[in-house]
Amino acid sequence: MINSGPRFVSNLTRNTYALILAGGRGSRLHELTDWRAKPALYFGGKFRIIDFPLSNCINSGVRRVGVVTQYKAHSLIKHLVRGWGHFKKELGEGIEILPASQRFSENWYLGTADAVYQNIDIIRGEIPEFVLVLSGDHVYRQDYGEMLAHHVETGADMTVSCMEVPIEEAAGAFGVITVNEDGRILRFTEKPEHPDPLPGRPGYCLASMGNYVFKTEFLFEQLRNDSENMNSDHDFGKNIIPSIINDYDVFAYRFNDPEKGIMPYWRDVGTLDSFFEANMEMVDPTPALNLYDPRWPIWTFQEQLPPAKFVFDDDERRGAAYDSIVGGGCIISGSTVRKSLLFSNARIHSYSLIEEAVVLPEVTVGRHCKLKRVIIDRGCVIPEGTVIGYNRDDDIQRGFRVTDKGVTLVTREMLGQQMGSIG
Repeated sequence: MINSGPRFVSNLTRNTYALILAGGRGSRLHELTDWRAKPALYFGGKFRIIDFPLSNCINSGVRRVGVVTQYKAHSLIKHLVRGWGHFKKELGEGIEILPASQRFSENWYLGTADAVYQNIDIIRGEIPEFVLVLSGDHVYRQDYGEMLAHHVETGADMTVSCMEVPIEEAAGAFGVITVNEDGRILRFTEKPEHPDPLPGRPGYCLASMGNYVFKTEFLFEQLRNDSENMNSDHDFGKNIIPSIINDYDVFAYRFNDPEKGIMPYWRDVGTLDSFFEANMEMVDPTPALNLYDPRWPIWTFQEQLPPAKFVFDDDERRGAAYDSIVGGGCIISGSTVRKSLLFSNARIHSYSLIEEAVVLPEVTVGRHCKLKRVIIDRGCVIPEGTVIGYNRDDDIQRGFRVTDKGVTLVTREMLGQQMGSIG
C-alpha cells in the first residue's frame, strides 16, 4: 500500500533491522523451483520475487537488512550480490546474505524462528531497537514505516501484519488471526481447514502475511525459550505466536488501502497457476500492481542489454507484440506475441504465434511454433514447428506438466536439453 500521507522514514525506521526469510523451496511450483529457491523466481518481466520485500525495505527507510538463505540459493545469492551489493556499511546501511551456517547448533535452519535464532549475534551487532521479520516469498508493496508506527503506538511486544482474505483462499494455506476490538490477538491458528470468519464480514477472515515486528530484546528472549523446547517446530506461526498471545501484548496490523477501500495488492505466487495468473495481471492496461510508479520503485539487478527489437513488416510475417511486456535484449522476428511476458534475451523466430505466455530469460523459440498458456523456463530452446498449449493430453504425453487450470510448464529437462547453468 502506497498513499500520499506522511511517510515514517525517521529514527523509527533507522532503528530497525529487517530480516528477510528467503530459504523457501516452493515445492508447489514443481520443476520451476528444482534449481532455484522460490524468492529467486522471476516475476513481472524483469524482477525476482526477492526484489519486492527488499525494495519495500529500502523505500520505507529500513536500510539494514539481512537475507536468510538455505534451499538451492546459488542464483538467489548471485542476484543479491549483483543487484543489491552497492550499499555502504560505513553509512549505516547494507544488505547482508545470511546462509545457514550452524552458528548456534549442529542443524541447518529448522524453521522460521530457528532461522532468526541462529543469527541472533548478527542482529545484536546492529544494536536495533526493533526487528522486522519478513517473508521473502510474496509480491506486494508496503510501507513498513506505517507498521512500525502502529507497533509503537499500541505498545506491542510483537505486531503481526495481516490482511482480510476470502475464507476459501485462507483455508489450509494461511495462519488465521482472531482479534478483539482493539486489535489485540486472541487466537492464532496455523492453516486451519475452517477459518473463523471476521465479525461483520461473512466469507472473510484475517490472515497473517508472515511479516512481524518485535522489540529486539523481547524477540531474543522468545527465541531462546523456543530453542530449548525439544517439542517445538521452531516456527513463528506454529509455536512462537500461540505461546505468547496470552501473556504479552501481541497486536495485529491490518494491511489495507484506506484511499480505495479495497484489499491491497498481495500475491503468494506459490503454485504454477498463481504464478502464471499474477504475471498475466501485469500485462493488463491498468494492472493491480503498478510497476511504473516513481514514488515506489522496484529495484533489481539490471543487466546492460540492447533495447527490444521487432523486425519484418511483411504481410506473411510481421514482428509485433500486443498487450505484452517485452524485456531488454529480446528480438521478435516476424512473429506475433499477444498478452505475454518476455523476459530478457528471448529470441522469437519467424512465423510463430505466442499467446498468454510467461517466457523466462534466454529462451529461443524456433520458426512456425504455436505456444499458448505456457510457462517456458529459462534457457529453453523450443524446436521449429512445436505446438504447446492446444492439446492437454498431447502435452502430458510429451512430458510437460499441465496444471488443473490448463497452464503448461516447459523446462529444458522436459525438452531433453542439457540443464547447464540455471539462474
